[in-house]
Amino acid sequence: QVQLVESGGGLVQPGGSLRLSCAASGFAFSSYAMNWHRQAPGKEREWVARISDTGGTATYTDSVKGRFTISRDNSKNTVYLQMNSLKPEDTAVYYCYAPRWDSWGQGTQVTVSP
Repeated sequence: QVQLVESGGGLVQPGGSLRLSCAASGFAFSSYAMNWHRQAPGKEREWVARISDTGGTATYTDSVKGRFTISRDNSKNTVYLQMNSLKPEDTAVYYCYAPRWDSWGQGTQVTVSP
């Protein structure tokens, strides 16, 4: 059974940083790409970043390029999202997603506010 558990969300001031983690289990984590998505209040869920199985390739939506970094530690079955220079418009619930299994985590709330 695929399980994804996010952590690391919270309240941060504009310009601040947070690191999200997603612990995966139930599948061969190191063999598959992983994504981060987010859903802001009143908006549809959107893709944020993707990392390849080895971690060698990462892609980002335009609004977070240069500010967010996706990474993974295959020895820990964990994918991360380092978020720097946070803006109020980054406020959302952030979800980890395993595309191969169409499986979502429960989400972690990120709030950027003075």
